[in-house]
Amino acid sequence: MVIHYKCPNCGDDMAFNSNTGMLSCHSCGREDNIADFSEDLISAVFSEDEAKEYHCENCGAILITEAETAATTCNFCGAGVVLGDRLSGVMAPAKVIPFTISKEEAIKAFRTWCRNGRLTPKGFMSADRIKNITGMYVPFWLYDLNTKVQVHAQGTKVSTYTRGDYIYTETQFYDIFRDINLDYIKIPVDASEKMNDQLMDKLEPYQYDHLKDFKTPYLAGYIAEKYQYDDVDLFPRAQSKIKNFIDSYISSTISGYSTVSYKSKQIDTKKTRSFYVLLPVWMVYYDYDKSEHTFAMNGQTGKVVGKPPISYAKVAMWFGGISGTTLITLKLISLALGGGFW
Repeated sequence: MVIHYKCPNCGDDMAFNSNTGMLSCHSCGREDNIADFSEDLISAVFSEDEAKEYHCENCGAILITEAETAATTCNFCGAGVVLGDRLSGVMAPAKVIPFTISKEEAIKAFRTWCRNGRLTPKGFMSADRIKNITGMYVPFWLYDLNTKVQVHAQGTKVSTYTRGDYIYTETQFYDIFRDINLDYIKIPVDASEKMNDQLMDKLEPYQYDHLKDFKTPYLAGYIAEKYQYDDVDLFPRAQSKIKNFIDSYISSTISGYSTVSYKSKQIDTKKTRSFYVLLPVWMVYYDYDKSEHTFAMNGQTGKVVGKPPISYAKVAMWFGGISGTTLITLKLISLALGGGFW
């Protein structure tokens, strides 16, 4: 089922406006509150087909989409369409964070980010080779986790004192036990097979207090994917994301010792809740030096992540500058102390 949102005034296609948060008509300027739109249009059951044909209700063209596509744009008339059967039943997201950064704002922010690269080539910094920029809703699972930790360790406190002609070192030993209960809320893990996990992780954080109940009009005019991994598949990744936080918290509770030796550390993490959400991402494809570079931008905060090319000439100049500054500093110190440094 292909869902179009037609303007009640002029009949043109409506799309989500990231500036106003409304469903907007580009022709006559009408705007409607998404909360007032009914979800009765979505009634089909999701199909597991690898590819499927849909007929664009706007121009009659046939759309061929992959099984993961939940929203797209007609290649013929440009209409934004939502594939309702990809977002029904168990495939329906619970929440969505709408785009707050428009395409024009995303391009401007990306160009500013490029110019801030101290070690990037001069040609890259001009940011005039944007090949394509695509607004996507990426599927994520948000996890609420509870971790119970029991730690057994041995700590030592070492003190040194002088008595007469002798220096004494005293070592005291302590048994340490910690029983810790930790709760983590809304740990995000992307559920798209196509997206680079490290890139998606670096886009964090999102402002989750802006999560809204999912409604299909938010997707109009953007591309969206359904998840390929469920919350059971991704639970190990959610556990790995909090591991460093757990270790850091344990260390913060054991202080004041000269040394700490862990005898046992039992960590039991369980899922208390998980829910499927769509989060906004601008994907920027940039041509430079005969190759394409991919960057991602948080569609809510504007944070840009990716690996820009490095200018080795600038790197050499940077290290040369550091070496020269260090040499001058050492020479001045040497002269101040009455010596010479050559």
